[in-house]
Amino acid sequence: MQWQGFKVLGSIRSPLFRLSAPVRFCTRQMSTKTYQDAVEHLNSLQSNAATLEAVRASGGRSSEFAIPEMLEYLERIGYTPEQLNSLNVIHITGTKGKGSTSAFTESIIRHARPGWKTGLYTSPHLVAVRERIRINGAPISETEFAKYFFEVWDRLIENNKMEVPTTPPMPGYFRFITLMAFHVFTQLKVDATILEVGVGGTYDSTNIVPKPIVTGITALGIDHVNVLGRTLTEIAWQKGGIFKKDVPAFTVQQPQEGMTMLESRAKELQASNLRVVTDNAELSALKLGLAGKHQIQNAALAVELARSFLQTKDSNSAEVEGLTASFKEGLVETKWPGRCQTIPDPKREDITWYLDGAHTVESLQCCVQWFVTPGIGVSAADANKTEESRVLIFNCTSGRSGDSFLGTVKDGIRSQLALHGLKENDVANFFKHVIFCANVTYADGHFKGDLTTKAISESDLAGLKTQQALALAWTSLFPAFPAERVHVLPSIENAVKVVENVPELPLKVLVTGSLHLVGGVVEVAGLSEAAL
Repeated sequence: MQWQGFKVLGSIRSPLFRLSAPVRFCTRQMSTKTYQDAVEHLNSLQSNAATLEAVRASGGRSSEFAIPEMLEYLERIGYTPEQLNSLNVIHITGTKGKGSTSAFTESIIRHARPGWKTGLYTSPHLVAVRERIRINGAPISETEFAKYFFEVWDRLIENNKMEVPTTPPMPGYFRFITLMAFHVFTQLKVDATILEVGVGGTYDSTNIVPKPIVTGITALGIDHVNVLGRTLTEIAWQKGGIFKKDVPAFTVQQPQEGMTMLESRAKELQASNLRVVTDNAELSALKLGLAGKHQIQNAALAVELARSFLQTKDSNSAEVEGLTASFKEGLVETKWPGRCQTIPDPKREDITWYLDGAHTVESLQCCVQWFVTPGIGVSAADANKTEESRVLIFNCTSGRSGDSFLGTVKDGIRSQLALHGLKENDVANFFKHVIFCANVTYADGHFKGDLTTKAISESDLAGLKTQQALALAWTSLFPAFPAERVHVLPSIENAVKVVENVPELPLKVLVTGSLHLVGGVVEVAGLSEAAL
């Protein structure tokens, strides 16, 4: 099948383009409750693409009843909001770097207090949904996930009295996992909980802890203003909703309009203070566990959050100024898969994968800055040689601007090549092949259970509309780029097969634009053991 000169695999009549039908469950008790059973039940709670887009556009405020509904679910599984205070929560939001900051913070506390038990809750997951709930840095096991999942599921089924008129009988996907995280951390009696906000802040499902120990806000990205059509002031209002009375608050440096709103929200919600964190020279000298210069800002915020937490919870805490050995160790040992990550292929010695789930203009800028660096995507031994074999695998969420995203990639490559003394016109030949593929896991049109998503509209998937638009944007940016080297593909498995058949070796493969894409590549290419 040919389309506008690009190679397209499959057709709209192919099973490649059929999404699995929703799974329906009865309420009877199951004789065995496996991890796979839990994943199938959880996937039945997913929202479709239109619903998710409405939530994103509202900044997480799907209705004025969002928090009352979440509180009702919490009560139905046997907890009060006040009980969540015992989890000792560090609550983190932002539009860029909140996951990385959460990972840094957890690692610092775990290394600073090795006798403590830490809980980390993040989203989305990369390969397995159980990655979202971690104890002492490791995802809970499949057995544990199934156990705690069905404890929450069965409680919701049994306690079905609802007083808030808008409350659905069962929570949606993210709400359920949030409830489950609270349950797991309570049952396992964690000493510290690092809680990453899902969307927004004020109306986010995580925002039902009455009094966290400390709150933090990472960078507010302008991309979210452009994509969602909201002002930076509106975004800052949402993010500042995690501030709580008499609870310390920290933020990185923000654009003035965003900072003004955060200051207003801190005063309104009576946070004990709002401190602005600046970069630290000591951090610049460390080889942080997460690659990329942009991680220095995230690490700086994590240091202050961890220090404030320890000063509040540990009367013997000595972390007042500077970085102690344990703080440094925590920063160096931080692991966060799928973010500026280099993975040599365990089965194909001539292929190296470079994984970054960047999905905004700003994060793509950081991704390209990282990749187009001697020793990473450019040879360190001969920085003046650009005739290397590189492949780009890219996808983005429907509704985001392919022109803008790929333009950012082009401009970033040009500036980085110039920075390292390479010829500016080599930007057009930087990649040998570019692949635009849907986030469907396998070539038969199915998803890995944990990666199943209803967030892709069937019409978009059937025609590969997003991928076709990306291919057009690429050829517009690079008119001389050979059409036969632009691939539009319906699945991640198809993309990996193209990579495996590229004759020019050794090969460097950059996977970016979507964390779901990165997770699928990790699964299909067999990188899980090395990457996770």
